[in-house]
Amino acid sequence: MSDGPLDEETLAKYREAGSVLRQVLDEAVEKVEPGVTHLEVAEFAEARIEELADGCAFPVNISIDEEASHATPGRDDETEFDDGMVCLDCGVHVDGYIADAAVTVDLSGNPELVEAAEEALDAALDAVAPGVETGVVGGEIEDVIRGYGYTPVLNLSGHGVAQWDAHTGPTIPNRGTDRGVELEVGDVVAIEPFATTGRGKVTEGSKEEIYSLERDRSVRNRSARKVLEQVKEEYRTLPFAARWLDEPRAEMAITRLEQQGVLHGYPVLKEDDGELVSQAEHTVVVTEDGYENLTA
Repeated sequence: MSDGPLDEETLAKYREAGSVLRQVLDEAVEKVEPGVTHLEVAEFAEARIEELADGCAFPVNISIDEEASHATPGRDDETEFDDGMVCLDCGVHVDGYIADAAVTVDLSGNPELVEAAEEALDAALDAVAPGVETGVVGGEIEDVIRGYGYTPVLNLSGHGVAQWDAHTGPTIPNRGTDRGVELEVGDVVAIEPFATTGRGKVTEGSKEEIYSLERDRSVRNRSARKVLEQVKEEYRTLPFAARWLDEPRAEMAITRLEQQGVLHGYPVLKEDDGELVSQAEHTVVVTEDGYENLTA
């Protein structure tokens, strides 16, 4: 939880990260159209982030239809956009201080599902203030999404962000609960409603392209050692994509490091096959009189 109001230097870094993220996300949305590959959009957005800020807080997530999170294209992925529900989730860091935002592009002809997540986010933001419990914010999200006739994804949630930590407390649920914590001045939180046509529970799929450093330890294998050195130097504790690594045998090295508990993998999280998921997300800092939206 917060240690109080952010100092001006820290707040300036969060603001810069948020401003860059808003610009890049707007530019990336314009690239999403049938015939364009997921990899083209991901690499465009990531290159723009690297150009305008210190780096990506995590790989660009491009989730399609029933996918909700942790989907990013592989190194040689040729998958093209077609007629699906497309969620773009991006993160930017400035000196490790993170802004996280997401938007849904509807190529499927289901605009109300997109509206449900967006209006749920608006309602959640209206509730943000010091002393407000996170469960109350979650209740606003749930009420709006269910009011549209959809279901919130109950086992995904918003979260705090901190320096070099893309997922920390407090947790912002996507449902009402009596077991929340009070928001405090200085909390920096990413609020992200997910609305779905499905049952509101995601499970792990088989695809895995995103990893982060779990623990640092010595490794004997040369390729694995080179991958670990790159991760520590360039990404620290932030998530990274397998396609970002320079080592020619990176995939084998990742498997070895994951088996040794050095790296943690993030499988794609999915609703039931045939369902659709939409997402909306902003990062805000809680202030004495409410909040400041860093990614608006």
